[in-house]
Amino acid sequence: MAWEYSEKTKQLFMDAVHGKPGTHLGEVENPDGLGEHGSIACGDAMRFSFRVEQHASDPRKDIITEAKYLTFGCTSAIAASEALCSIIEEKRLTPIEALQITNQNIVDFLGGLPEQKVHCSVMGAEALQAAVINWAQRRQVDLTREGVNVNVEDELDGRLVCKCFNITEPYLRRKIQELGLRTIPEITNAIKAGGACTSCHHAPGGLQDTLDSIWGSRASGAADTVRTLDPAGTGPAEPAPLSPYQLMKRIEKLVDESIRPMLKRDNGDLEIVDIKDNIVYCHLIGACQGCAGAGMTLKYMVEKNLKEQIDPRLRVISV
Repeated sequence: MAWEYSEKTKQLFMDAVHGKPGTHLGEVENPDGLGEHGSIACGDAMRFSFRVEQHASDPRKDIITEAKYLTFGCTSAIAASEALCSIIEEKRLTPIEALQITNQNIVDFLGGLPEQKVHCSVMGAEALQAAVINWAQRRQVDLTREGVNVNVEDELDGRLVCKCFNITEPYLRRKIQELGLRTIPEITNAIKAGGACTSCHHAPGGLQDTLDSIWGSRASGAADTVRTLDPAGTGPAEPAPLSPYQLMKRIEKLVDESIRPMLKRDNGDLEIVDIKDNIVYCHLIGACQGCAGAGMTLKYMVEKNLKEQIDPRLRVISV
């Protein structure tokens, strides 16, 4: 099933991937601010960079004159990033003012987004915030005095709630409150948490407990025990010899448990055609088949996971 995007979303996407003048896909050379968000292994990752016109006496009044992004996301991720960059440049915002752009501003700019794709606009906002923090460090601006949360990196060390998408409790709680998320589907649409195996939905300390603790329905349960995701069942992957049958079963298990759920979130899927020696022949199907980022999905999501979890010698070939 193809997503129903607005005409503006589709046009922004096509202009960006074809490098039309005035678009923003790329990276600013020697940027004044640089930030990243997301995980290539999860299929979504973004790098945001910008250049400023420096104010002579007050760095808080620096104006962003050029903004660019790199993403491994899909149509909506690219279009949402184009919207974010356009808003910033057209309004000649300062880095601190740019942080006031909301996800709804981006959705409105695009003329709407499917609910399941709202997380793409969130990803751009998070990468922008990381870039602004980087700019503030260079320009010695105290963001805390400006009311900006500068402890984003600390969120990476929090208790892991959604293991499939590496969502920690501090980050989850912040986004629930910032975006006013009230249900598990709203969380999944906004930040993808709970969108794969679903085991975190009602686990102790999971999504529902977190919602209840924030909005007062009931006290959240005790924190669940963090365990390392191990799709192959043998711990860290070692390049030990496997029989063809063993290799096939491990690949199929990893695809079924970790890769296919992420692709299905975007109405896509993966079909394994054949496995010969260390080469996995496959192709994307569904909505992922015609995506401009299909090649990157195979390389940075499928092949990377196979290499890390099973055998670093594995290669993925699209057929």
